[in-house]
Amino acid sequence: MADETPKGAILQRDKKTYAIVPRTPVGLVTPDVLEAIARVGRKFEIPIIKITSGQRIALVGLEKEQVDQVWDDLKMDIGPAVGLCVHYVQACPGTSVCKFGVRDSLGLGLELEEMFVGAELPAKLKVGVSGCPMCCAESYVRDVGLIGKPKGWTMVVGGNASGKPRIADEVAENLSREEAVELVRRFLDYYRENGGKRMRSARMLQKVGIDAVKAAIL
Repeated sequence: MADETPKGAILQRDKKTYAIVPRTPVGLVTPDVLEAIARVGRKFEIPIIKITSGQRIALVGLEKEQVDQVWDDLKMDIGPAVGLCVHYVQACPGTSVCKFGVRDSLGLGLELEEMFVGAELPAKLKVGVSGCPMCCAESYVRDVGLIGKPKGWTMVVGGNASGKPRIADEVAENLSREEAVELVRRFLDYYRENGGKRMRSARMLQKVGIDAVKAAIL
């Protein structure tokens, strides 16, 4: 079809140009990735290259015929940005480099990214993994949040930072990394079965309550 949206592209407000969002797990990039983005930016004269709130890099203002060419040149995976699925995992540096870190947020974030990004759900879902209670990955306003503490991970669900913000509810604390991953899996299964079409997790939590979620997944 002539008006079909190119793969991995988002139509912009002018109804003519597109944006793409390459996948950059937990916001980590390499010199090769940066050089590839700079190269296509110059080659295709991309007018806007923006770091997003989800620790990704959006290339905005592409003509329709440029989209596939840019993906071919980038040689990067698509970062889900509009589908009803897990969009991204956001993570702070944690114990990798931060002096305040008490848990390996980058390691856990990468594990969750590999396991769940792209998984189909009733609505988009975002994950925040913070390596300490300062919560630099905004875990309390993410659909699923994990906060590193001295005795283990605290998991929260149902947060949202949109026009109707909501602080997430605590599900469990003092979790090992393996327990945290399994609990995220159980919550996504619960959300898949109990969330209405296009109902964000925050709205589901308002509807069913945290006690129902705990009873189902703990």
